[in-house]
Amino acid sequence: MITKFLHDLKIDRYYYPIFIILVVIGFITINSVYNTIEISPQKSITTLYYVDHISNAHQKVIDKFNEKYAGQIRVEAINLPFDKFSTNERKELLARYLKSKSDRIDVFAVDQIWVPRFAKWGITLDKYYPREETGKQFGRALESCYYADSLAAIPLYLDISLMCARKDILLKHKDGEKWLEELKKTITWERFIKLHQELGIANPFFTFQADDYEGLMCIFTELIASQNSSIVQNGKLYLDDNPAAKKALQLLVDLVNKYQLSPKTVTSFKENESFRYFISNDGLFVRAWPSFSGNDERVFPGFNRIRPELVQVPNPYFDGQKPVAVFGGWNLMISKNSQKINEAIKFIRYVVSPEAQKILFENGQYLPAINQIYYDSSYVAKHPELNFYRNYIHEGVHRPFLKGYTGISDIITFYVKAAINRELSVDEALKRASDKIRLNKKLLQ
Repeated sequence: MITKFLHDLKIDRYYYPIFIILVVIGFITINSVYNTIEISPQKSITTLYYVDHISNAHQKVIDKFNEKYAGQIRVEAINLPFDKFSTNERKELLARYLKSKSDRIDVFAVDQIWVPRFAKWGITLDKYYPREETGKQFGRALESCYYADSLAAIPLYLDISLMCARKDILLKHKDGEKWLEELKKTITWERFIKLHQELGIANPFFTFQADDYEGLMCIFTELIASQNSSIVQNGKLYLDDNPAAKKALQLLVDLVNKYQLSPKTVTSFKENESFRYFISNDGLFVRAWPSFSGNDERVFPGFNRIRPELVQVPNPYFDGQKPVAVFGGWNLMISKNSQKINEAIKFIRYVVSPEAQKILFENGQYLPAINQIYYDSSYVAKHPELNFYRNYIHEGVHRPFLKGYTGISDIITFYVKAAINRELSVDEALKRASDKIRLNKKLLQ
């Protein structure tokens, strides 16, 4: 067919091969240009996988980031919600996945006390966050982010233990106003017990979390720290021969069994169970975190009914000692197996920006990790509770930063719960916990 076409054009046969080659080259060139212009795929979007408890507030931050980086980066959340997984269960699930060396996790959230354990699975962040600049930005929230003198994590939000009180129930008492003012300023355990005796109400007085998990470790650590002590001193376990530990555990036992401030069922409570009990039984006080106030009916039925009546107050402390509150909060880390480090850094930088931190606070009551917000006078005027948090943070203490901390915590909470249940004496519980920890020397390294 092509030779007939050339003959009709009256082109000499001698030039047929040359002409055919030129036509083929031209066709290839035109086809290549056409494919480049019309058919080349669009620039690919990098997908980041982020593992966390994804609340409504978290999702709003993710949506804002995806909008900001539309066509470039998209964050996909892997949700490990608190209502389905305890803190300990989340820890183990995440650890097992990271051990597999999969690159399907890029950014993951850790309880601040997990950083020493998870540091081996994350990249160091020093080159992205100079120490001097970062210290000014995050303040005390940054204390939990270093491991082996390297920056292993960035604070997502800060948490600090406190009590939520039902002011409507308290104010029914003739001296309710006086007690409420004392509670707001700080109250000793001795006065707190007297308040229970004076009120004489049938409602659950003080609900706390005493199942054998990290929440129990928080209150136990706090009670010891308020006596200017710790379970670890100079790298050595200081537990069964520690008078402060004995006094702390004795109080927890007495709250349930002697003074009956707390129901015996607290030993079956983690956070969510304790909050549901507090709401459904019209409790007066519950040990909580600031983010408790950010919940709604979907998580805790009946919460909207009591929300307007809740007031946050500092935790009690021992007479003659100092007020103390244990720090909680979550940090962000980047998996060392991630192939998207630069994009992950962009995501973290956005999450700790004032815009994102305000979203987390306004929609979930997650305390800002950055100092700037606490000193933004116009913003604090709209959210005066930040004045309380800014001052209260100064009373915060951290749990011990040990590589084997989670194992130590598991052992201690098992025996502390047993003591509260009166299965063991206080002395025996502390001794058994100490013996078991010392048998496993790796935990203290």
